[in-house]
Amino acid sequence: MSVSRCSGVCWPADLDMVQRVFDRLCDERRLAKKDREQREYLAKELFQLFDNGTIDETALLRALSKRGRA
Repeated sequence: MSVSRCSGVCWPADLDMVQRVFDRLCDERRLAKKDREQREYLAKELFQLFDNGTIDETALLRALSKRGRA
């Protein structure tokens, strides 16, 4: 279990991992910086999963990947 999940704190390593997942998903979905609303929705989904205990990078990618949902 991640320390961040117990304490409600996101450590730098957690944030780095979430950022990597976010960047990969934005690339996959072809979301440009101008797609602010869609990027914010994706970030919200990602942090909800992380906060609910999905703390593995691969699991986060699979959960939110369009290819993983098909």
